Amino acid sequence: MKKIEAIIRKSKFDDVVKALHDADVHFFSYWDVTGVGNEKVGKVYRGITSSTKDILRSCLSIVVSDSFVDITVDAILSSGATEKVGDGKIFVLPCDEAYRIRTGEKGTKSLN
Repeated sequence: MKKIEAIIRKSKFDDVVKALHDADVHFFSYWDVTGVGNEKVGKVYRGITSSTKDILRSCLSIVVSDSFVDITVDAILSSGATEKVGDGKIFVLPCDEAYRIRTGEKGTKSLN
């Protein structure tokens, strides 16, 4: 099993969720996060420069079986990209074990 953490643009959240559902990834957690990125220049809108110091993003936490890692990552990459600085990052981490609290099932059985 692997844990996939993806930090994405808030504006792409609905697109990523749809892509994950289309890829049969139906369970994940998410929360809003603030971070600091590589972008050094503020954005200018109607002559007013806004700071890009604090960047609002959504963070998704997804645990999948090893066979679903590439499918899940591809779904996030294809639906979350705008090809501009700040699209986000995806991290794939090992996950030693998972348990379903209600039944006590463990391993990949607990993910379905």
